[in-house]
Amino acid sequence: MKRIERIYDFIKQESAKFTKDTLAAKEGLDAQEIADALNILRNNVSKELNELVRQELIVKFGGRPVHYVDRAALEQLYEIALPPEPLVYESFAAWKASVASEKKTAEPFDALIGAHRSLKRQVEQAKAAILYPPDGLHTLIVGQTGVGKTLFAHLMFAYGKTMGRFADDAPFVTFNCADYYNNPQLLLSHIFGHIKGAFTGADQAKAGLVEEADGGVLFLDEIHRLPPEGQEMIFYFMDTGTYNRLGETTRARKAKVLIIGATTEDPKSALTKTFVRRIPNIIAIPTLESRSLGEKMDIIRMLFTDEAQRVKKPIRISVEAVKSLIGSIGTGNVGQLKSNIKLLCAQAFLNGIDNPEYIEVDFRMLPQSIKNGLLTLSANRQALTELTKYLAEPMVIEPPGRKRVQTGDSAQDQQAFNLYRVVEDKVELLKGEGISDDLIKQIVATDVNVYIRQLYDKRDSVTLSTRDRLLKIVDEPLVDFSEQISLYVQKRLNRSYRDRFLYAFSLHLSAFLKRIKDKEVIPYSEIAGAIEQDSLYYQVALEIKVRIEKHYRVTVPPTEVEYIALLLESAEDDDLEEKVIILVAMHGAQTASSMVDVAQKLFNTQDTNLIPIDMPLDKDPQEIADNVLMMLRGMNCRQGVLILADMGSLVNLGAAIHEQLHIPVRTLDMVSTPLILEAMRKADIAGMDLESIYESLSSFRGYETIDVAESRAEDGRQEAVVTICSTGKGAALKLKSLVEAVLKEAGKNIAVLPVGLVNLEEHLKDMEAEYAIRATVGMKKPELPIPFIPIEEFVGGAGEDRLLDILRGRKSGGTPLALRAEEGQKSIVVRKLCEESLTRFLTYLNPAKIMDSLMEFDRVLEQELGKQFSKPIRIRIIVHCGCALERAVTRTPLRYEDDKSEVDTQKLAAIQKAAGVFENTLKLRFDADELCFMAKMI
Repeated sequence: MKRIERIYDFIKQESAKFTKDTLAAKEGLDAQEIADALNILRNNVSKELNELVRQELIVKFGGRPVHYVDRAALEQLYEIALPPEPLVYESFAAWKASVASEKKTAEPFDALIGAHRSLKRQVEQAKAAILYPPDGLHTLIVGQTGVGKTLFAHLMFAYGKTMGRFADDAPFVTFNCADYYNNPQLLLSHIFGHIKGAFTGADQAKAGLVEEADGGVLFLDEIHRLPPEGQEMIFYFMDTGTYNRLGETTRARKAKVLIIGATTEDPKSALTKTFVRRIPNIIAIPTLESRSLGEKMDIIRMLFTDEAQRVKKPIRISVEAVKSLIGSIGTGNVGQLKSNIKLLCAQAFLNGIDNPEYIEVDFRMLPQSIKNGLLTLSANRQALTELTKYLAEPMVIEPPGRKRVQTGDSAQDQQAFNLYRVVEDKVELLKGEGISDDLIKQIVATDVNVYIRQLYDKRDSVTLSTRDRLLKIVDEPLVDFSEQISLYVQKRLNRSYRDRFLYAFSLHLSAFLKRIKDKEVIPYSEIAGAIEQDSLYYQVALEIKVRIEKHYRVTVPPTEVEYIALLLESAEDDDLEEKVIILVAMHGAQTASSMVDVAQKLFNTQDTNLIPIDMPLDKDPQEIADNVLMMLRGMNCRQGVLILADMGSLVNLGAAIHEQLHIPVRTLDMVSTPLILEAMRKADIAGMDLESIYESLSSFRGYETIDVAESRAEDGRQEAVVTICSTGKGAALKLKSLVEAVLKEAGKNIAVLPVGLVNLEEHLKDMEAEYAIRATVGMKKPELPIPFIPIEEFVGGAGEDRLLDILRGRKSGGTPLALRAEEGQKSIVVRKLCEESLTRFLTYLNPAKIMDSLMEFDRVLEQELGKQFSKPIRIRIIVHCGCALERAVTRTPLRYEDDKSEVDTQKLAAIQKAAGVFENTLKLRFDADELCFMAKMI
C-alpha cells in the first residue's frame, strides 16, 4: 500500500470515530499525530496531507496545529454536502459557524464536471438568469453538438427548483425546432397551439407547448431553425407574456414561461437581430477539446463509471487506451466520447465474459480511429508529459458503492522494478501497432521520465534511509558503487539528485548485471535517439559506462548508455528540492495571479515555490494574512520566504509570517515582472539562499539598463553640482536627492555634493581640486564665480529649468517654450515632492505607481483652463488628488458642505475632463463632492 493510501485510511478510520462533541473538542487529526501513529516522518505526512486536500478527500482546518478530517465522514456526521473543490477553512469553529448548521443542500450544478473550473463563469450566468427578478432572464445556450447544452438547461431548471424559483411540480417542456423545420405553420402550432379550422386538418383546438410549460421552462433545441415569423412570436411573448394560438387574431392568452434556447450556430448570423436583442443572457459552452486535462480525465472516469454500474464489474483501462481516448477527442465532444466508451465496454464485456473479477479495455482492442488519438497526443510532448503525470498506471473503475480492493506490496514492487521491462513492454505494444520509430522514442522517453520520478515515492517505509531500503534488495558492494556514481553525477551536472537517482540507478544496475550474467541481450535498439547524443545527459552516461566497465570488468553496449541517459534525465529532483518560497503579493482581485502567470510562461515553469497572493480592495488585510499563514503552514518553508509586494499592508506581511512560523522572511516592494523573473532565476537555477537573493535584488532595476558615462570637464575633472544648506546634512541631503532626480531624468551623470555654510568658500576650493563645479543650489550664493540657484527658486520650479540650461551650456530663458518638454512631465522636483508627500498619506495606493496618472491629470487640467499653476498650487492639487484617489478606492469620499451652485462651472468641467485620466488608467471615478473641493482649490 502506498504511503498516501496508508495515511488516508488512517484518517478515515479515526474520523469515523468522531461524534459532534469529540470533533468540536479535538477539531480533527494533526500531522504529528498521524506521523507518530504510522511511524512516518512528519514532513512526508504533511506533503501527503496537502495532496489529499487537493484531491478533495479530506478537509483542512487552519490553526496551530492544522487539523484534518475525512470529507465523507464530516458530511455524514453533519448531514451536509460540501462543495466539490479543495476545502481549506480558517478553523473548525469558523467552518461550523458558517456551514455545519445547514442541512444537506447540494446544488444541481455541483454534479457538473467543471462547474467550479472551466464552466464556472457559465454556471454563474445560469444561476443569475434563474434568480433574476421578477421571473428570470430568457437564455440562449450556444455550443457545438455534444457539449452538453441540453444537460445544462436541465441543471438550470433543477437549480431553479432548489432555490424555490419553480414549484416542485413545475414543467420542463422540450421541443426540437428542427422537427418541423420544413413546415413553419405546423411548427408554430406545436409551440403556441391552434384553434379549430386554423389550417387544413385542424379538426379541433389544441393547446401548445407554451401553455404546457406555464410556470416552468420551455427548452427550444436548435432554436436557429425557427422561421422569422416564429422568432417574432417568441420575442413578442418574451416581451409581454401574452400570445395567441394559430388562427386567433388577438393575443389574449397569458403564461409565465422561462425560455431557454440552444443552438450550434452563431446567434448573430442564424437568428434575427431583433430576436437576439430580446435574449439578454447568452451562455457559450466550450468544446471538450478546449477543456482542461483534469476535466477530460474526470469525464472519462464518469463515463466508465456509468458502464461499470451497468455491467456490475470493475473496468480496467490501460494507460495507452486512456491516452488514445483523450487524443481522439475532437469535434465529437462528450456525446461521441460516450458512444466510443459504450462500444469499448461492450466489446470488453464479451471478451471477458468468463472473468468474474473485471473486464479490461486494452489498447489492442481499440478501433483505428481511436488508436490514432495516441499518435495525435504524441505529437505534443508537453501534453503527453502532463497526461502521464495524471496517469502513471492503468485506470481501474469500480461500480458505484463497491470499495476498491487495494493490492500490492511495496517491497515486491521495488523488486519488480526493471527499466528494461518497462521499455520492452512499451516498445512491443507500439511496434505491434505499426507506430513509427520516432514516435516510439518520444512516447517511451516521456513515460520513462514520469515512471522514474514516481518510483522513489512508491516506497512503503520512509523511516528507513535509502541505503537501508536498497540493502534489502541488492548487494552492499553494488550500493557502495552506486553511491559513488551518484556523487559523481551530482558534481558533474551541478545538480542535487538526492535519493531518486541512487535508488533508480542501483535497481537498474542490478538488473543490467543480472542480464550480463545470464547472457541476455540488451533489447530494443529502437530507443536509440530518445536522448540526443550531444546532450549533457548522454555525455555523462558515457562517462558512467566507462566507470561500470572498469569496476565490473564488463562490456556496456551502446543501448545501455541510452538507458542510463534516460535515468539521468528522469531522476532530477527539481520537484523535491527545498527552495525559497516566493510570494507575489499585490492589491487587486487578480493582479498578482496575472503577473505570476506571465512570469511562469516567460520562465517556462509551473514551480510551486512561486505563489500569487491577491488582495481585493474590499478584503480585510488580516484575513489575507491569516490565509497566507495557513497555506505556508502546510508547505516546506525552511529555506525562508521572499515577499515581493506592491505597497501598503502587504509590505508588512513578512513580520506576521516570521512571528507566527519562525522562519526567515525578507520583503521587497515595487514588484515588477522583471523582479519576479530575477527572483525565480536566482532561487531555481542559481540555487541562492534567501539572504543572497534579497541582497542581489535590492539593487535590481530591471534587465535593460543604460550606463551613462560620467560627465567630465576638458581637464578631466568630474563635473559636479553643489547643494548648500546650513549644516550640509538634513536639508542639504534632501536638496541633493531632488537635484539628483532632475539630473537622472535629463540623462546627466554628474556628481551632487552637499556642503554646509561653515567655511563654505574653503570647502568649495577644496572640491574644485577634484571636481569641475558647474552650479550651486541652496541657501547662500558663494563668492566664487559659480552659477547659483536659490533654494526657493529651485523648489518653485523655475530653478530646475535654469540648472538644466546651465548644464547644457546655454543661457536661461534662451530655449523657446515650444521646444521644452511639457511642464507636467518635466517638473521632476514637483513630482518627487508630491510622491514623498503621498507616501506619508496613502495606505492602499502606491504613490510611485500613480504619479504618471497624477502628472497627466495636472497637464490636462492646465490645458483645459489655459493657464499654468504656480508650483505650490500644483503640488497642493496633485497631493489632494492622490488622496482623493485613495478615498475612491476605500469608498470614503469627502462631503462638500458649502453651496455647490457657487462652484465655478468652468473649473468644474475642466477638472471632470482631466479626471477622465483616472477612469482610463486606474478605473477610478471621483465623487461629485471631490470635484467641488478641487474646483475651490484653484
